[in-house]
Amino acid sequence: MDTSGTFTKRPNEYRAAAAEAAGLRWLRQASDVVVEVLGADDDMLTLRRVQAVRPTPEAARVAGRELARIHDAGAEAFGSPPPGWDGPNYIGRQEQECTPTDDWAGFYARQRVRPFAEKAVRAGNLDAAGIAIVDKALAAVAAAGFEPAPARLHGDLWAGNLLFGPDGPVLIDPAAHGGHRQTDLAMLALFGAPHLDEIRAGYEEVHPLPPRWLELTEIHQLHPLAVHAASHGPSYGRALVAAARVTMSLL
Repeated sequence: MDTSGTFTKRPNEYRAAAAEAAGLRWLRQASDVVVEVLGADDDMLTLRRVQAVRPTPEAARVAGRELARIHDAGAEAFGSPPPGWDGPNYIGRQEQECTPTDDWAGFYARQRVRPFAEKAVRAGNLDAAGIAIVDKALAAVAAAGFEPAPARLHGDLWAGNLLFGPDGPVLIDPAAHGGHRQTDLAMLALFGAPHLDEIRAGYEEVHPLPPRWLELTEIHQLHPLAVHAASHGPSYGRALVAAARVTMSLL
């Protein structure tokens, strides 16, 4: 970060800088709360600098409204990458598949939860009994018959990727793709976003959600928990199994 109002990133992963730039530009088409990309190539990304300030309830409500507008901008399919982008998709430092499909439950299981659960098993952070419970939960999701419209997701919306600057909220560091809108909201809940009730209220001002939608939150936390189980230790493996059990009890 420098004094000229820019911030430069040089991620180590293959084409990660260009992947992030493609995602940010796609999201920013729907809302200017997404950080501005000033320049990018495969290895380096230059962004508009954000001077962080303390989040307020008012700014959190704006964040919710703008997130709903981003989601409402839509995507061609579940798993769709940003248009024109044919490179990798990363969540943090881990690559994940983005193959477009019309089947959300199948996409969620095969491209989001199961690959990271398998990595967690190989890492010793999830055992055979645990992944069997995850598989039962994913089967229950498939049987539930969810038929959402593809939303334009941030895809990695934990609290650290929702900044607050002097002019309001700023979204950074996405894993942008087409998915289920509740996945972003569930990740905000999982990792403790500030003024979460205000974010949700602002969201529903723009896009009201179905009754009892909050009861389904753990379903949409299976992906981020599996990602963390693959890379951050067995405590996340246990949390993944717990969320899978809740999913089965809900469905």
